[in-house]
This record gives sequence, structure tokens and C-alpha cells, in this order.
Amino acid sequence: MSDWIAIGALAVVGLLIPIAMMTVSALLRPSVPETGKSTTYESGETPTGGTRIRFNIQYYMVALLFVVFDIETVLLFPWAVIYRPAVQAGVPMADLLWPMLAFVGILAVGLVWAWRSGAISWARSPRATNRKTTEDIN
Repeated sequence: MSDWIAIGALAVVGLLIPIAMMTVSALLRPSVPETGKSTTYESGETPTGGTRIRFNIQYYMVALLFVVFDIETVLLFPWAVIYRPAVQAGVPMADLLWPMLAFVGILAVGLVWAWRSGAISWARSPRATNRKTTEDIN
């Protein structure tokens, strides 16, 4: 039971320290409201236009696919490190290869699906499309 008391005490201390630091900061800091503090900062320039920018969804799709395949690399590396010692220890090769081949196969099917559905193909801008058609005509 003393282990749980230590864990509870650590949790209480972990919550009290940030709360105490925020409280002391709120009490000690100067409060001088002015309009300049609430404006958008753009390298010293007066902001123009709205603050919302529409990004191409492809950036997010590529980032998501990068995370998926980055995790694949993180999971493949430990398997590759223990592969040779496991074979030397007498573990059947099928027991070592099939789970990883199934894992890589599922990811390959996902990559093919993403490629076929156009998730990783970049959308062409109208200007680039017009330029290409103009070059094709000439």
C-alpha cells in the first residue's frame, strides 16, 4: 500500500507545482493591456488580409503517410536487429519472417491504395496546367 501512497504523493506534487507557478506568475507579472499586444505580428509589418490561409490538403495527406511509414521503419529496425540472433538460436525462419512479411504486405497494400486513389499525387495549379497546355500547343 505504501507504493500507492508514493504514487499519489508524486501525482499531487506534479499537479501542485505547475499550478503554484502559474499562480505566482499571475500575481507578479505586470498587466498593461494595449491594442498592440493583440495584433498579429508579421515581422514588424502592418498585417494585410485575413489570418486564415487555405492550405492544400495534400500537405496533410503526405504528412500522414510519412508518419505511417516512419512508424513502419521504427517497427522494422528492432526486428532486423534480433533476426540473426534468433536464427542462430534455432527459431524457425517461418516464425520470424511471416509476421513481418504480413506487416509489410499490409502497408504495401495501403500504399498502393493511397497511390491509386490519388492521395499522394500532387494537385496541379491552374497556372501550371495552363502553362503546360500552352507549351503543348507550341
